[in-house]
Amino acid sequence: MKVIKILVLAFGLAFAPVKPAGAAVTLTGAGATFPYPLYSKMFSVYHQKYGVRINYQAIGSGGGIRQLKAKTVDFGASDAYVDDEGLKKFSAPIVHIPIVAGAVVITYNLPGNPKLKFTPDVIADIFLGKITKWNDPRIKAINPDVKLPDMAIVVVHRSDGSGTTFIFSDYLSKVSEEWKEKVGRGKSLNWPVGLGAKGNPGVAGLVKQLPGAIGYVELIYALNNDMPYAMVQNKSGNFIEPSIKSVSLAADIKLPDDMRVSLTNTDAKYGYPIAGFTWILVYKDLADGGLDRGKAKELVRLLWWITHEGQKYAEPLHYAPLSPKARKKAETIIKSITYKGKQLWE
Repeated sequence: MKVIKILVLAFGLAFAPVKPAGAAVTLTGAGATFPYPLYSKMFSVYHQKYGVRINYQAIGSGGGIRQLKAKTVDFGASDAYVDDEGLKKFSAPIVHIPIVAGAVVITYNLPGNPKLKFTPDVIADIFLGKITKWNDPRIKAINPDVKLPDMAIVVVHRSDGSGTTFIFSDYLSKVSEEWKEKVGRGKSLNWPVGLGAKGNPGVAGLVKQLPGAIGYVELIYALNNDMPYAMVQNKSGNFIEPSIKSVSLAADIKLPDDMRVSLTNTDAKYGYPIAGFTWILVYKDLADGGLDRGKAKELVRLLWWITHEGQKYAEPLHYAPLSPKARKKAETIIKSITYKGKQLWE
């Protein structure tokens, strides 16, 4: 009987279901709303495949950076890279892992929602409050075939600290000297005019609600809400439709090793000019972020998966996947992440 019991026990152990690695682990992150539709998909697939739960709160890039600094999350997410001054405010070094690139589009609410074109100076002057009517001669000159209404322009902008705002204001600071001097670039701005709304969803919702409104959102939010978006004239003088292809062209530039780089106002002849990377930010040594070793290893595995297998989910959601050279830079950054001085990636 003893032998039989031992054999039954051995058989049971041999064929017991094996839990996926990290089944009990939950990773927490917070930040950008720009990539939220993509992260929702990626994190759901990853949980189904590996059993690791990822709790991500889309609170805006500024909030993600603050929570990472406070060590209340395992990773932050931002569409604005942390500048040199900002890096000094962290208690320990952090790294930026590029995930995808995306387009910030100019969306609006007009009768019939015609397809519009905008030049950089007109975009800047609308958001500076200098162009206040849709039938302004400067807008009509760019869109001669469109019947523009005698309607007030209602500017809608982000009310929270936002990487989308950083990309948009970075672009405007490059194309308009007046914008650069009066407003500048940043995640949070003192807006000359307009109504504020929280997150990309908030801006999209307010523009859709208000006749005559104009705002800026990530491309997927305009598409999901069936909203029009403008073609924008780039540095080469071409009016460019925001798309995966035109964003990929904008991202085809010389990339620094730390991947803190701006894609706006690209030199690419057919590149869309209001585009940017979105990053996941983590402490370079994850022990500095308060993670235990097991959680740290799972986070590094997740980052590798996102920048490799996970990239196939980017295009269906209208984000530009990492180019081979951007992915190579990401690999090097991920391999540099340590736990108490020892490399984590195997």
